[in-house]
Amino acid sequence: MAVPNYTYLKLKMPGPNDVITVESMYEHAYDCDIECIEYVEAIIEAKTLIVNLNQLGSEVPDSKRHVETFEPTEAVKLIPVDPTCPDDRALRISATLDIK
Repeated sequence: MAVPNYTYLKLKMPGPNDVITVESMYEHAYDCDIECIEYVEAIIEAKTLIVNLNQLGSEVPDSKRHVETFEPTEAVKLIPVDPTCPDDRALRISATLDIK
């Protein structure tokens, strides 16, 4: 039995003694509209993200490469971590790096 009037932002319904009128402000209605639009945009963005993740998950990884193994390139230079220390700790860097 409620009658909404969207132009005046009022909702009227019969009460026990008289007509009950619920009013709102335009600023509040505008803020609610903006919040709903942002919510819908977030849902759409989440759905597209899920689709993209599913597509990425279905791609076949390279079978030649394994996560457990590391294969350095051919041109590797060993640089000692501490030249004054006699242990064999060294960094491996590419021998083809530019000086720049």
